[in-house]
Amino acid sequence: EILYSLFSANCIKHYKYSRDPSRVYQGQIAQSNESNRAFLASLVFLQSLEDDDRKLKRREKNRVAAQRSRKKQTQKADRLHEEYEYLEHENSSLQKEVEKLTDELRRLTEALKAHEPLCPLLHCAISHRPEVITNCLPR
Repeated sequence: EILYSLFSANCIKHYKYSRDPSRVYQGQIAQSNESNRAFLASLVFLQSLEDDDRKLKRREKNRVAAQRSRKKQTQKADRLHEEYEYLEHENSSLQKEVEKLTDELRRLTEALKAHEPLCPLLHCAISHRPEVITNCLPR
């Protein structure tokens, strides 16, 4: 934008001078060519500065985006680590519960096996006769 407006202003100025017959002579043409070269050199320099500025802005934007990405990745890793620790604790608790219930099942199975030979209801139920079962029930 800046370059275009500078370039346009310079072109208009040179156009005006070139249209004025009283000003057109060899020395002025040489001077005009020199000023054109100087002007073009300044345009190239300004364009280079703008390019450098764009590069710096892009690098800064990229640096900020990379920082944000690394922070997000770190937060995700932290969340996964916390979830892992929670699940490890939960798994440990459930394994203890399974051991406790397995031990209780074993004890109850042993108690049932010890009680089976002595149980009158169990022997009455095997006969499948209702009057025998009612006689077996405690009164």
